[in-house]
This record gives sequence, C-alpha cells and structure tokens, in this order.
Amino acid sequence: MKKTIIGDPLPNIPWQDKPKGSSEVMWRYDKNPVIGRNAIKSGGRIFNSATIPYKGEFIGVFRADHKNGYPGLHLGTSKNAIDWDINDETIKFYNEDGSPADPIVYAYDPRLVKIEDAYYITWCNYFYGPTIGIARTKDFKTFTQLENAFLPFNRNGVLFPRKIQGEYVLLNRPSDNGHTPFGDIYLSHSKDLTYWGKHRRVMATTHYWWKNVKLGPGPIPIETTEGWLMIYHGVCQSCSGFIYSIGGALLDIDEPNRIIADCENYLLTPEAPYEVNGFVPNVTFPCATLHDADTGRIAIFYGAADTYVALAFAQVDELIDYIKANPNKPL
Repeated sequence: MKKTIIGDPLPNIPWQDKPKGSSEVMWRYDKNPVIGRNAIKSGGRIFNSATIPYKGEFIGVFRADHKNGYPGLHLGTSKNAIDWDINDETIKFYNEDGSPADPIVYAYDPRLVKIEDAYYITWCNYFYGPTIGIARTKDFKTFTQLENAFLPFNRNGVLFPRKIQGEYVLLNRPSDNGHTPFGDIYLSHSKDLTYWGKHRRVMATTHYWWKNVKLGPGPIPIETTEGWLMIYHGVCQSCSGFIYSIGGALLDIDEPNRIIADCENYLLTPEAPYEVNGFVPNVTFPCATLHDADTGRIAIFYGAADTYVALAFAQVDELIDYIKANPNKPL
C-alpha cells in the first residue's frame, strides 16, 4: 500500500467506510454528534475541541461553554476517541516558575499537538482581547502556561507538529475584538516559543462564495509526501448570518507559507440537522484530526453549530488528489 502520510501508525483510529454510492471525499460519521448537549455539569455545550493519541488510547482538550456564558478548557479521555469522559473542572495552569498562573477569563477553540517530547495546547486566550495562548505538558497532569504569542487581536493558533528549518511555526488568523467580519491565514516563526516574528501571509479570502469573508486554520497540519495537508474553515455571509464550511489545501514542506494547491470547493458544509441547528446555526469548524500512516485514514473532529462535537472521515490520497484536481481559479 502506498504510504502518503509521514508519521506513525494508528491502528485504533475511529473509522467508518464511505457510504456506498457516495462521491464525497469527506463523509460524516453516521452516529454524529459524538458529544451532545450538557455532557458535563458545569457546561451546556462542548464543541471546537482537540484530541490526540496518548498511551494507546486518546486524550483531548475540550472547549466547554459554561452556564455563566464563559468558555473554558477541560481535559477528557477516551479508549476509542468517540466515547469521552470529560472532567467537570477546568484545566489548572502554572507559570514556568511553578506558581499558579493568573485566572483565565476565557479560553476557547483549543488545538493539541506533540512536538518532540512534549505536548502543546494553543487556544484563544484573553489578554485585554483575544490572542493566542500556549501551554506545555508532558504528562497531562501539570500544565505550564507560556507567554501569549501575540498582542490582541488574534485567533486560531495552530502549531506545526515539528520544527521547520529549526524554528517553531504557528498558523494564526489576525482578527478584531468582535465577531471578526474579515480574516486571512498567516504564519509566524519562533526559536523559543516566546518571541514570534517573520510573519507571512499564507492564504487570503477568494471570490469563491463559501470562503469570501474570512478563513481560519483548523487541525494540526498533516505531513505528507505531497506537502503539508492543511484543513481549514472558510466563511461566507448569507442574509441570515455567517456560514462556516471546511476546506483543504497543500502547503510546501519547507516553506509552508507557500501554497501548492488550494481547493476551490468546500469539503464539508453545514447540511446535517446538528450542523444547521444549534446555538450558532450553520457551522462546521474543524479543530483536530487523527490519522493512520499505514492505511491513510483520517478522522476529522469538528464543532457543529457551536453546540456539538462531530466526526467525519477521509482517505488521504483521495483527499489530496481532489484538492489538486480542483484548484482555485481566477475570475
């Protein structure tokens, strides 16, 4: 079997074969949503969350919107990445000197990645407005909060799973202090996870209707023989509000600010009842993937309608071929 994903095997990846007769390159789990309403006592909605393999099972950092309206980050564990046990208490962070970190006003839309011998959480953190928070753990028991990556305003911080040319690399989306009605994807570099610079624009909005308002990086990029596979969200505006769809692109391995191919078509758009109905209707917001290098299977976790966690699937070669065959075209 051709191996396209560069990485480790994950034989216990959650998986469901494509429905017979389907021509889609990304298809939904037929038992969605995998996390419904009121999954923990302190929060009514869990969505836009991240998961990763850990010690033969799975661990995740979940966004829970609490009953006071503020979102927080919660730790969860699972044997199969579908049935989750999520802590009711938020994650407690400590400063690098071991002292308790300042209380977090809000924390949402986390990503989770392993780089070398440590795991890193990035999230939208309050610092007189939204910016990118970063924390490190080695055991998912002690969490060390690092410096915020940027000044406000910024959202959707996504670290690459390894250093590139000796530097950490972070996808991000500069924003404003509200429900940003604009946004392109940028890339930032750091030698120490403290000082960030060498910023480059990766992707801008296009004339294609589904991604003509704003974009945002989604799950951790997947390293493949064809480039970095970046799954992202694209946003348009209808007469009833924003619509969030899922797109895909390939970035250069050594210079990931350079696009190899960006698909003109969305891969998934709100259609299912749990995507079009909820706290914020018409949202499919990808935040995490699990992938098996041996089979090329990819499981995509996404927030649905800012209310649920849902799951979709793709086969890496089919997905890459589709992206290459349907590139953005000028008007």
